[in-house]
Amino acid sequence: MITSTEPETKGNFFPGHIETFRFDGNSVTFTTKNNVLLKIDVLRDSILRFRYGTDGIFENDFSYAIDKETIHGFNKFEIQENTSHITIITSKIKCRISTADLKIGIYDLQNKLILDDEAGFHWEENFEFGGNYVKMSKNSIDGENFYGLGDKPTSFNLKGRKLSLWNTDQFAYTKDLDELYKAVPFYVGLHNNTAYGIFFDNSFRTHFDFCNEKRNEVKFWAEGGEMNYYFIYGPQIADVVSSYTHLTGTPDMPPMWALGYHQSKWSYFPEERVKEITGTFRKLGFPCDAIYLDIDYMDEFRCFTWNREHFPNPKEMIRALEANGFKTVAIIDPGIRIDTDYGVYREALDNDYFCKRADGPYMRGKVWPGQCYFPEFTNPEVRAWWADLFKELVGEMGIKGIWNDMNEPAVMEVPGRTFPMDVRHDYDGNACSHRKAHNVYGMQMARATYDGVRKYAFPKRPFIMTRANYAGGQRYTSTWTGDNVATWEHLWLANTQVQRLCISGMSFTGSDIGGFAEQPSGELFTRWIQLGIFHPFCRVHSSGDHGNQEPWSFGEEVLNITREFVKLRYQLLPYLYTAFYQYVEEGIPILKPLVYFDQEDVQTHYRSDEFIFGNQILACPVQDANALGRRVYFPKGRWYNFWNDEVMPGGKEWWVDAPLEKSPIFVKEGAIIPKFPVQQYVDEIELKELYLDIYFKTGTETSVLYEDAHDGYDHKKGRYSLKTFKFRGRSNEVIIQQHKDGKYLTTYEHLQLRFHGLPFKIVQAFIDNEEVNLTELEYDPDYSTLKIPKKFDLLHLISQVDARR
Repeated sequence: MITSTEPETKGNFFPGHIETFRFDGNSVTFTTKNNVLLKIDVLRDSILRFRYGTDGIFENDFSYAIDKETIHGFNKFEIQENTSHITIITSKIKCRISTADLKIGIYDLQNKLILDDEAGFHWEENFEFGGNYVKMSKNSIDGENFYGLGDKPTSFNLKGRKLSLWNTDQFAYTKDLDELYKAVPFYVGLHNNTAYGIFFDNSFRTHFDFCNEKRNEVKFWAEGGEMNYYFIYGPQIADVVSSYTHLTGTPDMPPMWALGYHQSKWSYFPEERVKEITGTFRKLGFPCDAIYLDIDYMDEFRCFTWNREHFPNPKEMIRALEANGFKTVAIIDPGIRIDTDYGVYREALDNDYFCKRADGPYMRGKVWPGQCYFPEFTNPEVRAWWADLFKELVGEMGIKGIWNDMNEPAVMEVPGRTFPMDVRHDYDGNACSHRKAHNVYGMQMARATYDGVRKYAFPKRPFIMTRANYAGGQRYTSTWTGDNVATWEHLWLANTQVQRLCISGMSFTGSDIGGFAEQPSGELFTRWIQLGIFHPFCRVHSSGDHGNQEPWSFGEEVLNITREFVKLRYQLLPYLYTAFYQYVEEGIPILKPLVYFDQEDVQTHYRSDEFIFGNQILACPVQDANALGRRVYFPKGRWYNFWNDEVMPGGKEWWVDAPLEKSPIFVKEGAIIPKFPVQQYVDEIELKELYLDIYFKTGTETSVLYEDAHDGYDHKKGRYSLKTFKFRGRSNEVIIQQHKDGKYLTTYEHLQLRFHGLPFKIVQAFIDNEEVNLTELEYDPDYSTLKIPKKFDLLHLISQVDARR
């Protein structure tokens, strides 16, 4: 691994004095005496892009990460010049470029320093491969903290860490392992209540040092390519994360069933076993939407084939499963078995679609089918061919989702467990070696898979998941944290990793609930379910080498407890679906670490045990064996205990009881939480009523509900419903205003309201300023429930006649 070096160290080169600069539209380009180019693009008032070229040239400007549909624009772009600095000014920040050495300083409009260069840009020639090691070092302000970088299995706050990004298959990985399945070179810095982000868009192996070698220095560097990074100003973490997520893109809305509970194992076979598992879920009344087929459904692990001994009529089986409410998800790996009797292999060979070594032969490596060749997914022609391979599996057989695995790419029994570095790639017309393409290989496989499933699942929405990914890959796919272990430490890791991925732009994520390797105890499995129901992707997955991991495998007590929590997941689906909509449209992460939610409170800066699910639910999973409770830190606001409506003030840590059948869950006061009735699978029943749990607050709070048909594309034609509820509470009245947008007509006609913490008995009710008899609303004063028509603009509930306003 190449480590960063000090400016005076022999071998490093530096830009030197600015000789010229040129203004062009939204950018400024500087040239130095050492023939270094710096181009600064103003993308938004809060986003600047920095590109450095050596030898007077830039590389071809191409990125897999940046969303081509992202919108740019700014309100102000001004340049000021003096003898020592050239300053770019937008409506939010100032960027000062030193004329002496090209060093950068970025300030807010009050001239408060946000970030500045230490050594700044420097580089070192790579004599082995050509090109440069490109390096950047920044000063770090005292008290600064750092977050992000995707799926790193380490402490949530990265201060003091030194980490690398190189997608790696890591079975049963350990805490603090450096390189894992994903490369997301984006981090958030926070100091003095000011947040900013850095996105280093370089797909070579990259490295980050967050004050590890020097306590006041942050460094990032790459083993090739260009120094190309984006600075994103907050000042709130929420602003930074949303801007980054828009920059790299969000997915379309998934089918709602993809947010249900999923069951998987390596492997469920033969067909009788699959039907036994799914039948048991229905017999026990345990909700489940999807069953997964791992590699053993294939004929000798050949992708896009079926083992007809284990699955004699897969189309009929898939149809029967769907009739019982189960969607079938199948695994597809990148390795294509070298076998002249195998049609997929012959077709790829005839069209020259496999990856090649530098001197011409195909890249050969062993994975599950034995010796394999590997499709060249950075070639758009290969991606189009791969997409069409899903015609039979998805379009004809009826598979509803595809799971891409082993796509780091993982290769067995070779040094480094991946492709040799001399393998050549097209990189969409930017020919390169595997050193550059490695971190995007899995992303481009997932992209090709997404294109195929979207095409052949139409008019339904696609569901894709991938293990390996690069920044921006969230546009195509969901993901998970990989081959974890059934230990309490990995339960803690799952909690931390999913929060980290969510603020790294990848919200549609989860973990292998219960652990993939080894066997969890019933207690551990229960606590993991209690965490997993609050992850955007919720799947139990395990290795067949370590026993059964279905919910009934651990005895009656565990079955009963986990079933109730999964039922809660299904009740909260409209709330989660709304959070997903806000992720898609606004770049808001579905899970919010406490520091994201309340960055002003320094107590949140190192915490990851608790998180905000959506916008208004505080989840506090138990992560220790034999624990009957835990200490919970409550962020700003007041929070209702989900189980007993006790109200807890924020800004403090409190002990909360949590026997095995309970997990600490709290709801923000003023929240209006939409709920479904319990179903065994999504859309099992036609919805006749929607439940709204309303948590009283003296003051105001806004809640949102997004609804559509749960699948298909009518929502893109305006057939959706976006309801905004504004709650206002006083000691003797409640006012709820509803604003609706969109043309979707829900199947239900009434809302069943249940108030929590309501400080008075309702005496009068007015809907759109017309008094309504409480008997007509089925008001129950003992439970504070009533039923109202879904179409209303203003609901006014009061405790006495003269309180009406």
